[in-house]
Amino acid sequence: MRTEHPIKHKTSIALVTAVVGVVLIGVGAYQYFAVSMNKMSAVVIAQPSASVEAGKSNRSLIIHEAGRSVAEISFTDDEGKELSLADFRGRTILLNIWATWCVPCREEMPALDRLQARLGGTGFEVVPLSIDRDGLPKVKAFYEELSLEALGIYVDVSGKAAYGLGAVGIPTTLLINPDGLETGRLVGPAEWDSPEMIDILQQQLETPPGNSN
Repeated sequence: MRTEHPIKHKTSIALVTAVVGVVLIGVGAYQYFAVSMNKMSAVVIAQPSASVEAGKSNRSLIIHEAGRSVAEISFTDDEGKELSLADFRGRTILLNIWATWCVPCREEMPALDRLQARLGGTGFEVVPLSIDRDGLPKVKAFYEELSLEALGIYVDVSGKAAYGLGAVGIPTTLLINPDGLETGRLVGPAEWDSPEMIDILQQQLETPPGNSN
């Protein structure tokens, strides 16, 4: 009868234990990295990408099959008045989360300004929400630098709005209907006053409240 050498047996057990240990360490490291990335996601700079989400799209602009609830957030206007999304009920808004230090955000702001000048009114408003920690003075100086005249000024120095709205980076833009439901989303910069974008936004403005299709 063949007898297994006890030293070889102990060596095999040690190897198996080592492999299991390495696997467990790897899983733990992955989970830590994933959680860390989720916490950091609200402040990264987003890049435009093709959509993989169901629905009609204009490049990376998603028009959802049905309206989605939106987290209630708070922010201030250019006079320091406290506002929330409820203050915009009854009209369609294009909520753009941005910051002065974000290069893609800076590049798309003139297009957003032109969009507001063209479509803005009682039924529609572009709402650029800055998450600059330096607050109102920094944003006002930026508006003056770029000669932005049509856009209003809205600021959330806490940065909680980006997290609450599930923004994976900035700029992130939400299309919100008069009922306060998210009907569209775009991650990354866009040519907001392009003919294609104007067309899709006008289609949404013609959609009756309660029907986002």
